[in-house]
Amino acid sequence: MKPSLRAALPWAIIVLAALGATWVRYGFVEPSDMAHACDGANGPWWCGTRTLVVQGFLSYGYGYAAVLIALVALFWRNTAAAVLAACAGVIALQLYCYEGGALALLIGVLRLVRVQYDRQQVAVTD
Repeated sequence: MKPSLRAALPWAIIVLAALGATWVRYGFVEPSDMAHACDGANGPWWCGTRTLVVQGFLSYGYGYAAVLIALVALFWRNTAAAVLAACAGVIALQLYCYEGGALALLIGVLRLVRVQYDRQQVAVTD
């Protein structure tokens, strides 16, 4: 795989996670039609999933999870941990957990930049 593609792939994954979280928020959680469809006992099959998503941000679960993953990324210095922290951060940001999501996104992105920079420096010295 080309080095430029290898460097861009983690960033593309973060963007895809942000797009997915945006769809969940604006296409699945916020529309009033979706909420009204789940009001009664005979709602569609996806009402349980929607309720779990809503309970996740009402309990600030996404924010707590994002911060925990960001702390793991601080000590586990690799690309996967950094991307996971950044993805959890953008998901938490989109799903109403702003403080934890912003912190996780910042830590994940900074860790990813550092890992990619270190990898580039090793490649240059070889």
